[in-house]
Amino acid sequence: MKTYTNTGNKDTRSGFGAGLETLGKTNEKVVALCADLTGSLKMDAFKANHPERFFQVGIAEANMIGLAAGMTVGGQIPFTGTFANFSTGRVYDQIRQSIAYSDKNVKICASHAGLTLGEDGATHQILEDIGLMKMLPGMVVINPCDYNQTKAATIAIAEHHGPVYLRFGRPSVPNFTAENGNFQIGKAIHLIEGSDVTIVATGHLVWEALEAAKILNESNISAEVINIHTIKPLDEEAILKSAAKTGCVVTAEEHNILGGLGESVSRTLCLNYPVPQEFIATKDTFGESGIPTQLMDKYGLNKEAIVKAVNKVINRK
Repeated sequence: MKTYTNTGNKDTRSGFGAGLETLGKTNEKVVALCADLTGSLKMDAFKANHPERFFQVGIAEANMIGLAAGMTVGGQIPFTGTFANFSTGRVYDQIRQSIAYSDKNVKICASHAGLTLGEDGATHQILEDIGLMKMLPGMVVINPCDYNQTKAATIAIAEHHGPVYLRFGRPSVPNFTAENGNFQIGKAIHLIEGSDVTIVATGHLVWEALEAAKILNESNISAEVINIHTIKPLDEEAILKSAAKTGCVVTAEEHNILGGLGESVSRTLCLNYPVPQEFIATKDTFGESGIPTQLMDKYGLNKEAIVKAVNKVINRK
């Protein structure tokens, strides 16, 4: 079984910052807007290197979205930055009306997504953002798994014309994908080939899926692991090919079970190749304040939960 090495824990938000810094040097059309969270979003380097292309909007997220939409008219490529809760839920009307409806070339970049925001608690831990954003016509939704992939995704979305939601996190997590790797929007990555079950994971749950596959291998269960970094457009072909081979699927995400990756996969399977599916996700609940790893354990978003789900779904075949 193929295995992956953690080259050292890094936070995915720093991957965004590194990608934005690169874009500052390579694409003069890229501008950055932040809602009073420059340090948290790791936008300091871009600000220092290109002060004339950086706009500190303050705690006025709706204004930031409106400004970004307007800047596209002059040919700029705006990257907005704040926490995921404030990037989506707080400004959903502005995103829908000013960006999505008119297909504005704005990149909505959101840190501190999901439970792993940690101690700030439920008011800041948005668990419904993927659902909100994927329902907007024309919106691309990306949820990378580690520092390297987040950097690559940040650079790649500048070349895509149209609105993008890029979701990443606060904590340091395993960094295991290739450095300076190629990022293809909408193209799933097969991390491990398997024959008994397909594990479709996104974001921080990708590493947990890889760890679960190791445990399952010890019990002679061959797990195929697919990294779905792009929630929309979904790589349906990759999912269906794998499901046809293994006969069952487990989805894993740091998001509400309602409206997330799991339901997109379910729709794909139901319409094309129905097989048993189990879900690793939060169960229609808000989060709470706590240490990220403890929260992931409490809400069942870890390798142990994935192993349990795999055993259950295999028994349903």
